[in-house]
Amino acid sequence: MREVDRLTTERYGVPSLTLMEHAGQSVAEYLQQRFPNLPSRRVVVLCGKGNNGGDGLVTARHLLEMGAKPMVIVLAEPAEFKGDAAANFKRMRNARSELQVARTSSEWQSAKKFLGSSDVIVDALLGTGTHGPVEGLLAEAIDDVNRHGMTQTVVAVDIPSGLPADTGEAGPATVAADATVTFTAPKRGMVSCNGAHFVGEIVLRDIGSPGELIEAVGNSNLRWSEPQEFNRFAAPRRPAGYKGDYGHALIVAGSVGKSGAAVLASWAALRTGAGLVTVATPGPVLPLVAAHTPEIMTEPLAATEPGTIAIRNLEDGRFVAVLKGKHVLGMGPGLSTQEETQQFVRKVVGSRSAPIVLDADGLNAFAGRAAELKSPSSTVCLTPHPGEMARLLGTTTKDVQSRRVEAALKSAAEWNVHVVLKGHLTVVAAPDGSAYINSTGNPGMGTAGTGDVLTGMLTGLTAQYSAESWPSMIAFGVYLHGLAGDLAWSETGEAPLMASDLIRMIPRAYRQFYSACGRG
Repeated sequence: MREVDRLTTERYGVPSLTLMEHAGQSVAEYLQQRFPNLPSRRVVVLCGKGNNGGDGLVTARHLLEMGAKPMVIVLAEPAEFKGDAAANFKRMRNARSELQVARTSSEWQSAKKFLGSSDVIVDALLGTGTHGPVEGLLAEAIDDVNRHGMTQTVVAVDIPSGLPADTGEAGPATVAADATVTFTAPKRGMVSCNGAHFVGEIVLRDIGSPGELIEAVGNSNLRWSEPQEFNRFAAPRRPAGYKGDYGHALIVAGSVGKSGAAVLASWAALRTGAGLVTVATPGPVLPLVAAHTPEIMTEPLAATEPGTIAIRNLEDGRFVAVLKGKHVLGMGPGLSTQEETQQFVRKVVGSRSAPIVLDADGLNAFAGRAAELKSPSSTVCLTPHPGEMARLLGTTTKDVQSRRVEAALKSAAEWNVHVVLKGHLTVVAAPDGSAYINSTGNPGMGTAGTGDVLTGMLTGLTAQYSAESWPSMIAFGVYLHGLAGDLAWSETGEAPLMASDLIRMIPRAYRQFYSACGRG
């Protein structure tokens, strides 16, 4: 990012002072958007001596212009400001905002009282140049910010102070932000190691660096999911297209008591655009599934006594006949962990006669035996939540969460599969070592059935597109799933959100995506 900033000035003639101006302005605009009654909010802006502090000073100046009355606390000697940061410190003083300087622990003890009376704390203490643990006065300030952050909103400028931008290996003195307004592109440390625990919502803002420069300079194997990454999926369908052109998806899901999982997955596959969708489910469950969505087709499967899929479906070519003509198999939602059904799953996955999206109880069938997933053909996509991933790896959920990117990439390479590690900042990892970090979604999606919806959406997309495009297509499906969740959240709020709300929002999510890609 430092190289991008330098070349933006050197090659494109954009002054570094202008980049700082755009950065601080974008933070202020985010605050104005998040808090419509911003002038009545008490905002404290904490600034260090570097360029991150300069961004914070610009933020405070724009907040003044918006009618707010920010309190600026500078944790440095004013003489320590250099270059663009010094220029903005001077402009801030001329703006006659409330400004205090805290150069020592005793001065900070006096200044920090403003934290307790604030509504919003803006963290602009340290930027991307952080290396090693933060100590002294800044560590003391960070500790106080985190204490008040339990009740106040903390917004970090570019990156939470104390978080190493390259590694994400946060030390004890690291700001835990509710949101991070970052510039040009996210930093790897925000999603690596335990970095995601500190950034909160990532808000990406363009400050004037050309996109082609970012592509040329960037050498990471991680990509940030945004509409422009998925332009190919915004292409309109041919006027003469018909259902056969858009694939036939097979959903193997459901058991007695869990028919809803099959309904959600198949409904989502249709809404995502599959030309045809068939649900194969135990015979006792079929009437419930068929009655919900008249557009789907159904196939009854022989059932075990508890009402799950029986292993005898693999005898005499029964299931082979069901799978014939299908372009993709989505399997797992609501299947149960009944041993006979788990055997069925393992045998079907072992045959790999079509691309497979494997979720839920389909993943549980391989708990402790993930090596069986490996094959020369990378035609399986796993969609585990952290608990399911831990069972596959034989470790703990905490361990998975502490190294999400690393765990997803290592598993994808070792098993030769695609991995969607769900959760905040979902990771989509491919066997070739590349990965996408998802930018959509919200905590309201942590409810029953949203994973079944994702399985259906990925299955529906795979039916339409070649498996050769899987890495980007899977990432697009995850992006669209989160976007539908965000649109649902805007209407229902977090707590009332249900999985079926996502499916109803898929058409709106598509429209918003098309608009972002320039398609009317």
